[in-house]
Amino acid sequence: MDFICVTMMIIIGITDSRADQHGAAPAAPLLAVSGEDVILPCSLKHNISAVNMRVEWFRLDLKGSVVHLYEDHEDKNTNQLQSYRERTELFKDELQKGNTSLKLSRVQISDEGLYKCFIQSKTWYDDITVNLRVEAAGSPPLITVDELDVFGGLRLQCESKGWYPEPELVWLDSEGVTLTSENTDKQKETDGFRVKQMITVYNRDSKYHCRVKLTKLILETEIIISSKIFNSLRSSVILISCGAVLYIVITGILIAVFVHKKKELQIETKRLQSEERRIKNEHETLLLREKRTIGSEIPMLRKFAVNVTLDPDSAHPRLILSDDGKQMRFADKQPEKVNNNMQNNFDIRYCVLGKEGFTSGCFYYEVEVKGLSDWFVGVARESANRKGWILLNPENGYWTMGLRGGKYQACESPYVPLSLSVEPQRVGVFVDYEEGRVSFYDLESMCHIYSYTDQSFHEKLYPVFSLGYIWCKNSTPLIICRDLS
Repeated sequence: MDFICVTMMIIIGITDSRADQHGAAPAAPLLAVSGEDVILPCSLKHNISAVNMRVEWFRLDLKGSVVHLYEDHEDKNTNQLQSYRERTELFKDELQKGNTSLKLSRVQISDEGLYKCFIQSKTWYDDITVNLRVEAAGSPPLITVDELDVFGGLRLQCESKGWYPEPELVWLDSEGVTLTSENTDKQKETDGFRVKQMITVYNRDSKYHCRVKLTKLILETEIIISSKIFNSLRSSVILISCGAVLYIVITGILIAVFVHKKKELQIETKRLQSEERRIKNEHETLLLREKRTIGSEIPMLRKFAVNVTLDPDSAHPRLILSDDGKQMRFADKQPEKVNNNMQNNFDIRYCVLGKEGFTSGCFYYEVEVKGLSDWFVGVARESANRKGWILLNPENGYWTMGLRGGKYQACESPYVPLSLSVEPQRVGVFVDYEEGRVSFYDLESMCHIYSYTDQSFHEKLYPVFSLGYIWCKNSTPLIICRDLS
């Protein structure tokens, strides 16, 4: 079974919340240094042997994300990500003790991310999430002497580049006391972060340090300021002092111009605010008009209503389907055994398909989602993958929308957040096969929710229903509506 990654939609740091959890998860993010080796921790409680189990490490934030696979007593890394080739290793001698940790050699910045350790036996499975953070040192800090200011102070600038993540830059005096800087400039570049900071010093014959640091990495450069440096720049101070008088005169003129421009800006701001209110009113009028239009559209859509029943051969083992195939809910208890012979069912997402498939024309169905904390509805193509951590987006053959973590979203790539004025209780799904359109409607408020348009359908489409992932436990049933009046 090939596991497909999920993106940042997976909540960071959350692991499987099953009551009988066999794995021990790390308490905090793991920090590594670029170029060094790191061990991603994962182990089974009570020293349960993992020799006869399937152990898979993969990335949650990458597609096709196999990092290391152990199965049938050997490594099977045919589908391993290219960037991890010859850099991963399990501790084979420790598998007997339940140690399934992964050694990652020569760490790179691109290795940073969320890793999932998935362990499966013949009777149960478990997983642990490891958050890996990577640090990389940049160039040694470079100190340059700029000039004396009008008060006789010497300006020092420190710069360093190539750091990851964004480092901290501080100036210290000879006693190790942190100095206050005038300004700090930080920029993200292709090879890492560049930091630059300037201070002004007045003490002659003194030593100053510029230090750039991360959690594990520190680089430092020092400079000794002598009286000769101050004397060589004294003539520049005289010229600057003369220029200060001219600066004051010019500043006065600029202030007068600024006051005048400020008044003009206030007038323009009031005009723009009035225009914004006008546009907002027009927008609200259009929304009301659209709502009335949708209200008249629903009876027409219901002419394409089809009888949808749930297909038990595609259902996740933790889903209970009603005898008439019109309801699904989450099972309170996990099955004693995982049926590995079920080829067509979902094994990670709590999903099920409809029995009826369509290859042309239009069809429509409605579903009741009242009281559900996590749900998704839509359609899926016949060949869509049902195994592993799949995303229900068009790239994977799914056209869906729903509720997850209290937020409504359409499963585009990336996800599209949906701002709904009311929570949908009953949702209508309309599909026009030839036009390549999948639309969703809120039947309570008679509002259009979202549409996928300009899609290309070349194979049979099935209704699809989901109650979330393995940590989501909806006790309320999802119901396919019979009465479409």
